[in-house]
Amino acid sequence: MSEPGYRLLNCGDRALTVELGKTVDPAVNAQVIALDEAIRGAGRPGLLETVPTYRSLLVVYDPELLPRVELAALIAAHWPPPEAKTGAGRRWRIPVNYGGEHGADLASLAAGVGLSPEEVVALHAGRDYRVYMIGFAPGFAYLGGLDPRIQASRRTDPRPKTPAGSVSIGGNQTGVSPPLELPSGWQLIGRTPARSYDPARAEPFLFTAGDLIRFDPIGRAEFDALSEAARAGETVATLERIDG
Repeated sequence: MSEPGYRLLNCGDRALTVELGKTVDPAVNAQVIALDEAIRGAGRPGLLETVPTYRSLLVVYDPELLPRVELAALIAAHWPPPEAKTGAGRRWRIPVNYGGEHGADLASLAAGVGLSPEEVVALHAGRDYRVYMIGFAPGFAYLGGLDPRIQASRRTDPRPKTPAGSVSIGGNQTGVSPPLELPSGWQLIGRTPARSYDPARAEPFLFTAGDLIRFDPIGRAEFDALSEAARAGETVATLERIDG
């Protein structure tokens, strides 16, 4: 089914995907997030869950309480969504220990793009990244905005396990892993003590789609100290409010 500005795609009989575009684009992602907020804010019984992604919104519903035709009407009533901004109101400063034991692929990635490891770190830590979506594992943040000079293909031999809190590069994306060991084919360049997911927190997920992230390089001693603080329940990431 097609509508002005979006497409509705059935995902079984209990979910709809609202597809807003075909490309990875901040403006499209801003519309996804704004539509997500508008639909959830309607408070309709039978609306079970919404999951924003790069360019679409998954809406899970109970068809006995919210028939598909009514859900489609609800989506249409909130299109176009208000205040679809490409900026963000929150920026997280995330400490990262780059290279060495925590960034096994940094040297080879740097050699592959014709830069030194120090230059790769400076470029990676020198800009803000947009959180396009959370997925794959609880708290895994997919980030857009990677400098083209340090984009690198995924590994030909994926690792069955990567360290908790890994910071990695895969193609034109960079990502932050939760405090879990995960399989990955992305290039490991560093590790953060910050926990993007902690079920013991009042709000288990640190980041949300639309947030900005900026990485702050730290040494190994500071990484170890912040890791201890994170295990004790401290956030060890700094939240900044910004205009967007």
